[in-house]
Amino acid sequence: MANTRDFEVLTGAHDYLREVVAAVPAGAWGAATPCSAWTARQVLNHARIDQQGYGLAITGGRPDSDPFHPEDALAGDPSAELDEALRAVAQAYAGLPAGAEAVPTPLGPLPLPLAAAAAAMDAAVHAWDIAVATGQDLPLTEELAEGIWPVAEHLVDHLRDAYQVFAPARPLPEGAGRAEALLAFLGRDPHWKP
Repeated sequence: MANTRDFEVLTGAHDYLREVVAAVPAGAWGAATPCSAWTARQVLNHARIDQQGYGLAITGGRPDSDPFHPEDALAGDPSAELDEALRAVAQAYAGLPAGAEAVPTPLGPLPLPLAAAAAAMDAAVHAWDIAVATGQDLPLTEELAEGIWPVAEHLVDHLRDAYQVFAPARPLPEGAGRAEALLAFLGRDPHWKP
């Protein structure tokens, strides 16, 4: 994979999601999350299928289920199932030519920096959802949020209006950093508690 800021953001988001999933206590998969009506397990299944979609958009094929009605493929080892999807995404992006102007994504073609950041946004935000739902002190970092902002500004309002995939943006908490601001923009309460 090329050593660029775009891939660092994607790699960082994947690392964050892996770290959070590995730290979920066995009995916490049924916990409520900031994604209303979804448990931590459902968010993980959704995130896995979303990431699978980002890789398959490049290599050809379709995910094994609808990300908004994902099959539960995590009866075994959640970390192993997730890792398989994340490795496939990383390999797909590694095979792209540097400076690709039209990278296929589940959201339509995007320039390479935005395509990588879109996959990163999905992985990082769902990692945060699972982390806060399961009581982990693993916040979204300012650096990761900063890398995701360009794609959030480019896509989220359209996705929110056209497909209702994000809740309405929330007011910015006083003194909010970049991570809290991103979460609020994506319709999440940055101080959400179970």
